Amino acid sequence: MAVLAVLAGFVGLGLWQVQRLAWKTDLIARVEARLQAEPQPAPGPAEWPGLDRDRDEYRRVTLSGRYLPGGDTLVQAVTDRGAGFWVMTPFQAEDGWRALVNRGFVPLDRRDPADWPPPRGAATVQGLLRLSQPEGAFLRRNDPEAGRWYSRDTAAIAAAQDLGPVAPWFLDAAAGPDPQALPVGGLTVVHFRNSHLGYALTWFALAVLWLVAVAAFLRQRRRHAGG
Repeated sequence: MAVLAVLAGFVGLGLWQVQRLAWKTDLIARVEARLQAEPQPAPGPAEWPGLDRDRDEYRRVTLSGRYLPGGDTLVQAVTDRGAGFWVMTPFQAEDGWRALVNRGFVPLDRRDPADWPPPRGAATVQGLLRLSQPEGAFLRRNDPEAGRWYSRDTAAIAAAQDLGPVAPWFLDAAAGPDPQALPVGGLTVVHFRNSHLGYALTWFALAVLWLVAVAAFLRQRRRHAGG
């Protein structure tokens, strides 16, 4: 029974990875379709409760209203341009509700907000919808009191900036017309690790090796018994 239990465990884990492979492949296809779709208006408060990470993350959206000056939050970031910060700026939609816009990246030596003030007056921002990232980054929790941010937790940033309720998502702004202007938008990396096929083959290989090992053990045992 123990032999069969171990075999069933290996096969079960392999089948689970096959299921994960199908899920991940479908997710990647859906995200690619969203990236190619025409931008839609960003979801307002009535839609917030139904937002789903698998279904809504990386949707192309537009948001019209105005930036609220003086409330920038710098979130640590590492990009192709090196280490620096994402600039999270509060934005008030035309209907009055608020969201955070990731205006883009600034390097470590350009963290002074005077170097990249938000546009004044009416503005329309286009980019990718991203759901809030609570609890901080891997091994590093946000420290609002010290002003150290490692993830884009919209509720925590809004509380620290006394913004009131904000959307449970933020908008990663697209690149602007001047690629040298700060903050640099359009640096969102859309990448999904997909190693499930390799994992599945590993578990199935272990199942085969287990059968080979058991068969060899039984043959050896029979030889000893016959001798």
